[in-house]
Amino acid sequence: MDGFIAKIAELMTMAGVDSKDIYFKRCLELPGYYRPTKRWDIIVKHGDSLMAALELKSQVGSFDNNVNNRAEEAIGNAVDLWTAFRENALAPSISPWLGYLFLLQDCPESRTRGNRLNQPHFKVLPEFRNTTYSTRYEILCRKLVLERQYNAACFMMADQDNADKKENYREPAEDLTAAVFLDRLLRQVAR
Repeated sequence: MDGFIAKIAELMTMAGVDSKDIYFKRCLELPGYYRPTKRWDIIVKHGDSLMAALELKSQVGSFDNNVNNRAEEAIGNAVDLWTAFRENALAPSISPWLGYLFLLQDCPESRTRGNRLNQPHFKVLPEFRNTTYSTRYEILCRKLVLERQYNAACFMMADQDNADKKENYREPAEDLTAAVFLDRLLRQVAR
């Protein structure tokens, strides 16, 4: 994800953000509410005010083992930061912008139906029935924004075998593209 992080930092600088306000290699810890700190992937801080915090994650293989873990992690990180913000741990910041970018391996396994859902007591929500792993991540990203845990989310898929090709990724959802994500971020941080 280092390439994504560097490119996002470069785009913010090109949009007018002072490079000294962008943190992506060091000083990435922000206070939490349920834990002392959380290390984010990119932070934008102007003066004493946190402008943005971004989390970038990827997954290659082990889809069945990790899809729920990634969801819990994304939700937990946002809840922790928003609660810390409510408790003035980030004062005097205005409401910061939170972004979540997820890159999933594009392979037959990620495009196949996920594990059998155990439903011993209640049925899962209809949108999760007979879904692929990639669809589950798309749903996660969309709901993170819908529920205002993150201001924007980006969901991309890439095939490791096409890493050297110019078009080596795809964006399965129009509302979760890199263009939408970056536009929303730059509106928040550019001065």
